[in-house]
Amino acid sequence: MGADGRPDHAPVLSVGLLPRAAPGSPFGATPLGPLRARSKPGKRLVADAGLHVERAGVAVWCTLDRPPLNLLDPGVIHAVRAAFDAFAADRATRVVVLTGSGRAFTAGMDVRVLRDLDAARAMELITALHDAIDAVHRAPCPVIAAVNGACLGAGFELALACDLRVAVAGAPLGLPEVRVGVPSVIQAALLPPLVGPGRAAELLLTGEPITAERAHEWGLVNDVVPAERLRATVQARVDAILACGPEAVRLQKELIVRWRATDLRTAVRSGVDAFVAAYATDEPFEGMSAFLEKRPPKFRSRR
Repeated sequence: MGADGRPDHAPVLSVGLLPRAAPGSPFGATPLGPLRARSKPGKRLVADAGLHVERAGVAVWCTLDRPPLNLLDPGVIHAVRAAFDAFAADRATRVVVLTGSGRAFTAGMDVRVLRDLDAARAMELITALHDAIDAVHRAPCPVIAAVNGACLGAGFELALACDLRVAVAGAPLGLPEVRVGVPSVIQAALLPPLVGPGRAAELLLTGEPITAERAHEWGLVNDVVPAERLRATVQARVDAILACGPEAVRLQKELIVRWRATDLRTAVRSGVDAFVAAYATDEPFEGMSAFLEKRPPKFRSRR
């Protein structure tokens, strides 16, 4: 069921409802320019290509908005990359939430875009998708996926790039690419170490989705909640992160990304360096003083 109570109708394929791309376009659509604010700064920013960005203090909510299934196309991919590049350059952003509108998180790439690619345009598209997902994965602040419905294909890979995942009960998650003739790539590479080789093979070789409940059992999802509790549950996660030292969280996020890409010895050395770097700020003194004095810490927000 989707967040609006309607059944999801895309358990396997991510077939888009858009008209065909114009001939001559590099890979199906014309890339967009930088995000443009269309309302008062500091409140709601609306990006082109179906990505809405809204700031709530030091937290940012990004909503994929291409109803009914929020399918990804080159324009959306470009918008995601541009948004997360902007967040990486803005030290005031301390946490980002990524979600979808309506009854889907995103059901993945629009098959109508994929079908007409040749090898050269396939390389261009998959490279752009990789760069966008990598920008999410490497964001210097925590990123939470609020999975409000179908989360399939590239949409599942986008969710896997996030640090935490909160999903509505019954939401399907999966990688159906093999059912339309292509392998799952990019963040799918994280699956074997996350869930084990057998479960990873089950998802990747059959293309069959699993429910949010099963994903929670496998450790892929942190919380499974009714649709009406999704935002409150995610907000609680946001508040928990914001209660911590801003620079400590930033250092911890950087370590998490490094740990995935390095051997144990290098990972431990990086951790030692990060521990020392924390003492270049006043956060350890304030955090430990607050603990000893039995009061909430007063960390300074990054600006």
